[in-house]
Amino acid sequence: MSVAPLPPQPIEKGLPAPGMLAHVAVSKYEDHLPLHRLERVFERAGLDIARSTMCDWVRHVADLLEGVWRHMKAEVLLSGLIQTDDTPVKVQDEKRETLRTSRLWVYLGDHEHPSVVFDYTASRSRDGPVKFLGDYRGYLQADGYGVYDGICAGTGVIKVACLAHVRRKFFDAKSSAATRALHALAFIRQLYDVEDTAKAQAQREAAEQQLDAGAAWQLLAQTRLRLRQERSAPLMAKFKAWLDEQSLGVLPKSPLGEAIGYARGQWAELLPCLSNGDLDLDNNASERELRRIAIGRNNWQHLGSDDGGRRAAIIYSLLATCRKHGVNPYEYLRDVLDRVSTHPASAVADLLPQNWKPLPPASTASN
Repeated sequence: MSVAPLPPQPIEKGLPAPGMLAHVAVSKYEDHLPLHRLERVFERAGLDIARSTMCDWVRHVADLLEGVWRHMKAEVLLSGLIQTDDTPVKVQDEKRETLRTSRLWVYLGDHEHPSVVFDYTASRSRDGPVKFLGDYRGYLQADGYGVYDGICAGTGVIKVACLAHVRRKFFDAKSSAATRALHALAFIRQLYDVEDTAKAQAQREAAEQQLDAGAAWQLLAQTRLRLRQERSAPLMAKFKAWLDEQSLGVLPKSPLGEAIGYARGQWAELLPCLSNGDLDLDNNASERELRRIAIGRNNWQHLGSDDGGRRAAIIYSLLATCRKHGVNPYEYLRDVLDRVSTHPASAVADLLPQNWKPLPPASTASN
């Protein structure tokens, strides 16, 4: 009697099937279950799986998915607009007794390259985004962190500021200068009202014309540009005049003074939205993606190593992009981990969450 050979396994000579690997990865990075808690979950089910074993599995999963992550990164870098933000994470360092602060960065592609890509760096230095962005040319939307100014200086990268950050400064100033802070917030509210009007109008017309997603986006961009030029540009001019006037009679270090100074300092980078309907007024989309890190950080508290941070960035990227496109993360990972080892490198784009289609069940030959 002969035994049929096993099908290709994600981990050579390893025991876990793709479904188990997908379950561990999704539990840790999507459901925010640290491996020591997942270890207890398995114990209750009668399974003896050590967290060290699961840690090895996670490492293998990230290694298998790195090629997909690299393709996602390349796709994002083709975008006309990239939105980015970062958040701190603590990491163990064998060279020191205390935890070190590292960073996870997120980069969002535009509507034609809709991937969410995370990157890990050991610090918040300029080197991280410089290395990630490479020869990128286009719009870069971010907060007021000075490192982006250096990246954009004379490189063909156009910095776009975030109106939500401006709003936040004035919101924080309400307690000490309510009247003037509320006046600034009213200007900003009117600018967002224009955006809401453009979105509603474009959605209505797209539904009437039965446009596909690409055409609907173009309609939205055209509608936003028209209404911004008609309504937002005069509002922005009035807001700038008000800021200049108020700056003359406010203490620079007061909450209101800092809000006014921040808005004036970011002003030139707020203006590109008035001439390009593809651009958003704010960077809120990238901030929302970082919430998964903040929630997870409350559970796992710190990373075990810089290598662990890089692995986390790979898996977070795939899972965040799954969520963005309404893809079941477990089904996606189970299928891709089953296929990735034998999938043609030339067709790796098929494995991106936005392009992924599960393989049909193997047909059963008739007798």
